[in-house]
Amino acid sequence: MTRARVVTVAGFMLAVILTAVVVVHTKYLTRLHFAHLQDLRAQRDAIDVEWNRLRLEEAALSTHGLVERKARRELGMFAPRAGDVLLIEERVHAQP
Repeated sequence: MTRARVVTVAGFMLAVILTAVVVVHTKYLTRLHFAHLQDLRAQRDAIDVEWNRLRLEEAALSTHGLVERKARRELGMFAPRAGDVLLIEERVHAQP
C-alpha cells in the first residue's frame, strides 16, 4: 500500500472510533436527561396530588354553614333583624 492510502485508512479508522465514542457519550447523556425528566414528572404528579387535596380542604372549610358558625362563635357576629336593615337608594341626577 502506498503511504497516502495508509494515511487515508488511518484517518477513516480514527473517524469511526471518534464517532463511536461520541455516540456512546450521547447515549449516556440521553439516559441521564431521561432519568432527570422522570424525576421531574414524579415531582409534578406529587404536587398535583397535594394541590387537589388542598382544593378539597379549602372547599370543605369554606362552606356557608361552617363560615357562619365560625362567625357566630369566634367573632360574635349575627344576622341583622329586618328592622335593623336600612336601605339607601342612589339618586340619579339629571344632567343639565
